[in-house]
Amino acid sequence: MSRIGKKPIIIPAGVKVALNGQTVKVEGPKGRLERVLHDQVDVKLEADQITVNPRNPKDGSSLQGLTRTLVANMVDGVTKGFSRGLEINGVGYRAELKGTTLNLALGYSHPVEYPLPAGVSAEVEKQTKITVTGIDKELVGATAAKIRSFRPPEPYKGKGIKYADERILRKAGKAGAKK
Repeated sequence: MSRIGKKPIIIPAGVKVALNGQTVKVEGPKGRLERVLHDQVDVKLEADQITVNPRNPKDGSSLQGLTRTLVANMVDGVTKGFSRGLEINGVGYRAELKGTTLNLALGYSHPVEYPLPAGVSAEVEKQTKITVTGIDKELVGATAAKIRSFRPPEPYKGKGIKYADERILRKAGKAGAKK
């Protein structure tokens, strides 16, 4: 059995959780989230906590930890929210936010315009740091990964978009043979 899946999820004050079959709805101060869970798990709502148990211990135990983490992330999202930091490295590389569209100059012959999905906001500081925030952890991570994919960091000079906590392993490059 999953050690993480056995732990109950404590519902903080100000958060409402509704369970309708396999659909979980979580509403808090930052917004509301809804998710349909897998049939192999049984979710129970007590007074101030949620427990996740497999319906069939042989097949459902692998989904117990996943389901518990997904529901816990929903509760954390509506109370605290999630954020992901990105850094832009390179001469002339910069970002600018116009409304809900992120404009990126990444060394291409054209600017890259990325409309932010609903439920996600971005903040640009000093034209080289982007912070993606939202209440849905999965959507925040996917949006940050999409922005990073426009110009991933290269290993020789480190140019490109990288996560704030990411370390780029640098390569030496050519030695340049002289005779």
